[in-house]
Amino acid sequence: MSKTPTSITCLADIEAFEGTPWRDRLTATNTYDLIQRAAAEFADRPALKFLLEGDVDEKPLVVSYRELGARVTQAANLFHSRGVGRDDVVSYILPNLTETHYTIWGGQAAGIVNAINPFLEPETILELLRAAGTKVLVTLAPMPGWSEIWDKVAPIIDAVGTIQTVFQVVPRPVWKGVGAAAGATDGGIPILDFNTAMAEQTADRLVSGRVIVESDIAAYFHTGGTTGTPKLARHSHLNEAFMPMAVALNIQMDEQSVMFCGLPLFHVNAVMVTGVNAFYRGSCVVLLTPLGYRSPKVIANFWKLVEKYRATTFSGVPTLFAKLLGVPTGGADLSSLKYAVCGAAPMPRELIRQFQRVTGVGILEGYGLTEGTCVSSCNPLDGERRVGSIGYRIAYQEMKAVMLDDKGLYLGDCGEDEVGVIAIRGPNIFAGYLQEEANIGLFLDDGWMLTGDLGRCDKDGYFWLTGRAKDVIIRGGHNIDPGLIEEVLALHPAVELAAAVGQLDAYAGELPVAFVALSAGASVESGELEDLARKNITERAAVPVRVEILDQMPVTSVGKIFKPALRCSAAVHALTKALTDAGITVGLEVFDDKQRGMVARVTSDADEAAIGKVLSDFAICWEKA
Repeated sequence: MSKTPTSITCLADIEAFEGTPWRDRLTATNTYDLIQRAAAEFADRPALKFLLEGDVDEKPLVVSYRELGARVTQAANLFHSRGVGRDDVVSYILPNLTETHYTIWGGQAAGIVNAINPFLEPETILELLRAAGTKVLVTLAPMPGWSEIWDKVAPIIDAVGTIQTVFQVVPRPVWKGVGAAAGATDGGIPILDFNTAMAEQTADRLVSGRVIVESDIAAYFHTGGTTGTPKLARHSHLNEAFMPMAVALNIQMDEQSVMFCGLPLFHVNAVMVTGVNAFYRGSCVVLLTPLGYRSPKVIANFWKLVEKYRATTFSGVPTLFAKLLGVPTGGADLSSLKYAVCGAAPMPRELIRQFQRVTGVGILEGYGLTEGTCVSSCNPLDGERRVGSIGYRIAYQEMKAVMLDDKGLYLGDCGEDEVGVIAIRGPNIFAGYLQEEANIGLFLDDGWMLTGDLGRCDKDGYFWLTGRAKDVIIRGGHNIDPGLIEEVLALHPAVELAAAVGQLDAYAGELPVAFVALSAGASVESGELEDLARKNITERAAVPVRVEILDQMPVTSVGKIFKPALRCSAAVHALTKALTDAGITVGLEVFDDKQRGMVARVTSDADEAAIGKVLSDFAICWEKA
């Protein structure tokens, strides 16, 4: 057996690490035991530091590991007291608070916890609450002028049909203007104060006496898809207990580490990477205000906050790094910052280079998805980081590119640098969607899960994404179902066909755009269709930035809409506009390359450096004709 490395520098290091069975490396097989072990081992060390405003000189609320363990136990006992058992669901609609962590891990210890995005429209929230079968709901108390969460949630609680108790969170420290908890909904569902009720519970054991087994479902995460209905991904306790051990070589942390959390705690990245992964190592997590990176003050003070809290790492999406590049470091001491992790969407290569050059902070590009419990691959911290690559697979998770036929059936594994659908297999692979119909075609017969992303593996084991086999639009790390757009546009009597795709954007990565073909003899202006979309698409981020009317919709030989052609057309529009706005006249074509993904070919007499300066803001390869 090879000697186990202390960190990854090459694929052989991962294989050496795997010389010991993964079960022998686990410290716990469920998240409750994992947190309680951390509470015992790191008792007096800070687990959480919460900033209310994001000011550099504000005093944070500090939660020790001992207190974290106690509060999680109390939350679990509170939910148990309201009838939550192993298969019952606790849903939460909350910003980033210490109470959010108590709800997540206490909910998993009592039953199943269900994360819901507070920024969704009420109709979508209602649909998710119903799909989950929510028994207990934890949400924010009324906060006039600051948050609209309660205003969204209150009118739909009775309509869910399964909710038996609502807990309102009045965050600590208490915000000014927070409304008092109501006694009950119009339908008679009791509304209780979360912190008050939690404080009355036992803190040293689970009153239920529950023994959590690794196959028990711990969480539901809503994930974007192409079906037009909510898909709830089921994480087992083993999935979430395995993940921090498996990524330990890439995301190096210990009890001296400090991790910034600015991504929302309804997202799997924040819950896993800046949650249980940090707790596994006894690290400190700094919650950068309830709004996280959405807070202008957090962005403005970011480098000073790094200096004050001696942050060692943070994770984000490409839009965050673009924002931070616009904030002068102001001489702040960034020596504590070892690396940053970027995922969720492709990051322009020049943005990576520029960020590293300006800040001196290395960026680890990685790849993951909710169905893989967040992380599937990552560039090595101590080895070669290949810009544009998503790095090596994580330890104990297999990863490969496979060839499928037009029906999605397996034909064989891809060879070196041959593009196919990325497939993954291992203890981190989720337990399937709650809706059985969504699992059709997801798994191969031997346990491999198809991610829907296209990519290749080079001779050294680095993976490279080249596109998507599925249609999801990724706007700033937020997954958008194109079906939401297409269904609305198809309602117009003049529209025969509608297709939505992602259009390249220098800031958000992609923006949704739509293409329509009209029925014979019909007529409509694009502005009318854009108005229709704005009025009827409930998910604001999904509203298309433009609707283009085509003479003919591109289709495949079997009559299906050929979206790759539409993506290329949208890219031509975005890149041409960016170059024109910069005073550069070009001829431009965009095409799909099997090795590189989408490629822009530019014809112009303009200076190549000037062209490159504009196009480097986009996640696309380009070449001059």
